[in-house]
Amino acid sequence: MKYFCSCYYGFIFLLLFSLATLGCWGYNMEDFVHCIYLHSNNNDSNSTLIHTPSSSSYSYVLNFSIRNLRFSEPETPKPVAIITPSHASQVQAAVICCKSHGFQIRTRSGGHDFEGSSYVANVPFVLIDLINLNSITIDTEDESAWVQSGATVGELYYRIGEKSRTLGFPAGFVPTIGIGGFLSGGGFGMMVRKYGLAADNVVDAYVVDANGSVFDRYSMGEDLFWAIRGGGGGSFGIVLAWKLKLVPVPPTVTSFSLSKTWDQNAADLIHRWQYVAPEVDQDLFISAWVTAFNSSDGSGRIMEASFFSLYLGKATELLSLMEKTFPELGLKKEDCLEMSWVESMAFSASGFVSAKSLELLLNRSPLDNGRQKIKSDYPTEPISETALEGMWERFKNEELEKVQFILIPFGGKMNEISESETPSAHRAGYPIHIGYYVKWQHPDADSRHLEWTRELYNYMTPFVSKSPRAAYANYRDLDIGTNNEDRILTSYEEASVWGHQYFGNNFERLMEVKAKVDQFNFFRHEQSIPPAPPRVRI
Repeated sequence: MKYFCSCYYGFIFLLLFSLATLGCWGYNMEDFVHCIYLHSNNNDSNSTLIHTPSSSSYSYVLNFSIRNLRFSEPETPKPVAIITPSHASQVQAAVICCKSHGFQIRTRSGGHDFEGSSYVANVPFVLIDLINLNSITIDTEDESAWVQSGATVGELYYRIGEKSRTLGFPAGFVPTIGIGGFLSGGGFGMMVRKYGLAADNVVDAYVVDANGSVFDRYSMGEDLFWAIRGGGGGSFGIVLAWKLKLVPVPPTVTSFSLSKTWDQNAADLIHRWQYVAPEVDQDLFISAWVTAFNSSDGSGRIMEASFFSLYLGKATELLSLMEKTFPELGLKKEDCLEMSWVESMAFSASGFVSAKSLELLLNRSPLDNGRQKIKSDYPTEPISETALEGMWERFKNEELEKVQFILIPFGGKMNEISESETPSAHRAGYPIHIGYYVKWQHPDADSRHLEWTRELYNYMTPFVSKSPRAAYANYRDLDIGTNNEDRILTSYEEASVWGHQYFGNNFERLMEVKAKVDQFNFFRHEQSIPPAPPRVRI
């Protein structure tokens, strides 16, 4: 099946390029600001809604939610304005006015976009920062929550815990992640094996489209509702709020955190983990992390394996289950911490150190910032000991500051949900998710860390999924392919290189939805879904 007619494509490209550049090359910020206030119903002052480079608040607002310091350099392209809306009409106004003035839009919720695509662009753009759209309403009778996109995962956990100790939500590990971006990419956490992805548990939403109109699930239609729940942020519109189906959790859950050094058979435990974690009872989640870093006293490279767990039940049940399925880990009663579910989320937020302070979930500042790169993979079968040994040898490189190999088990509920249920296609047949995470502090170390990450990724090619090699949309990685930045419309051939890796067979459907709701590709970035052009019948 061929996707496009060159005559149609050429005409549309020339038309859109003319319209877009009309505003970009000589924009008038006074006109733009006036447009925003003309189209929004608000009483906010200019200083609280619109921040331009001449505003005293501009740098603070821009930098507050940048989590990857690679994209905070003086030479990094900056927005011509930042809008921090506090209600829907201001988002609608931003869309209408950016469109009429020829600006692109980047939308940011938590700032954890690993490639900075939610707040960086190489063309004149406006950043819509949703940080003030952060309200959360919990309905314990309906067992649901309305959450605005600018709220964080930690804030959601905290508000659930205020109202109930027997309800939870299957979101992520890191409390500072914004709900908007997390759900847009599918999202998984410590209850993924019990309840699936976070996006699987979204039941309604409010979204602003490319014309500045607001729709809920009923009025937007099931196609768009399907696409926004895992099809990636920045492609279909701006989601203002999400209605979440809360899930039952027992009054008491059990967590543990165990670390093993390399001389404590850590390598053998990682290999064995692959056979256990995706197959055990779905109430049990055990992630495994290998971390390598240089010792502070200069004595050499330290490598250790850590195992973090959440069990939806009591410690005695967990110990019995572990004795049957993973006795090699040597879990003991004193390793187990019984607590409420919300306390277990605080335990995770603390880096698996303490569960005492739930207020930690409300802190929007991450535990630490740095320069980073992440890549992802999905093995379809356990990785051999020989292949893993090749990875461990690469981890011993003392020129690298900190590297991590992150293993997340799927299985359980993930095996029961069709790959077409949401755009997130990596379910049955993908028992393990892998993240390769590299972090460093100094700009002069960028090159060696990025090159090492790409070399490791190439090394792992034979041991992971193929045709296509699967990747996780929330671990955005521009190395796997990008749209053509010189064109408003990207070809199917260009976009499918990365699109099939993120979305598998769902990519074509995402393009069809895009063509229905944003035919002229107003919402776009380096890896946004392009609209499907008219098919050519052969």
